[in-house]
Amino acid sequence: MTAALDLAQLLDAVGDAIVVCDAAGAITLWNRAAERMFGFSPDEALGQSLDIIIPERQRQRHWDGYHETMRTGITRYGTSLLRVPALHKDGHALSIAFTVAIVSSGEGRPSQIAAVIRDETARWKEERDLRKRLAELEAKLKELSQAT
Repeated sequence: MTAALDLAQLLDAVGDAIVVCDAAGAITLWNRAAERMFGFSPDEALGQSLDIIIPERQRQRHWDGYHETMRTGITRYGTSLLRVPALHKDGHALSIAFTVAIVSSGEGRPSQIAAVIRDETARWKEERDLRKRLAELEAKLKELSQAT
């Protein structure tokens, strides 16, 4: 016997943020992980534009891509991760990675976009620190090789 899947329970149990937006970019679904990640409660996020989590300098590029995806129903980020900066409610920067799923209406036209989002801020900082340390070591090695 298979138990019926409780979708609401699943959405709240997963560790990644799940955010769904309508064709205009208004948030229609915001799970608990999205609340933890971005700091906005569902009451604060639902019905709002994605601009609440998109840094201002990224907005035009985001919306150009979003509207093109809604127009064509095509995205390369269904299976490939998109890594971008994001904003927390308190204003601090995040580094996120996500994939998207296009949800179609009964007529087959794109009607919503669902994003599964992971906070990669700690990983991004570690990689940045490693790149910095590597550059320092390479500079020292170059210095030493030129001195000999």
